[in-house]
Amino acid sequence: MNQRFRITRSIQQNNVEQSISLEECKHYFAAQPDFTYSQVFIVKGPDTMMSIDGDFFMWKHGDVEIPFRLYMGDLYVAISSEAIVPKMLEIATDLLADVVEG
Repeated sequence: MNQRFRITRSIQQNNVEQSISLEECKHYFAAQPDFTYSQVFIVKGPDTMMSIDGDFFMWKHGDVEIPFRLYMGDLYVAISSEAIVPKMLEIATDLLADVVEG
């Protein structure tokens, strides 16, 4: 089972802007060469396919796309590979945010 992490500013006392906005994410990830924006994330299983609506910033890492989902002012990512951890920490640092599990 994957661990889920949240990139958030909600625990920061001194930050005026506690939520991460869609516009801020679009601007940030547009400058990242290995990210694309999508309003739908499609999960494919052996016999089914499910689509999830939302704001997803898809990180292309090798042959895999990893979704970073913006939801209610926070970015969420599931850690399915150790390679995601440094990318998640880089994003949190750039957005002046913290990383918490959950």
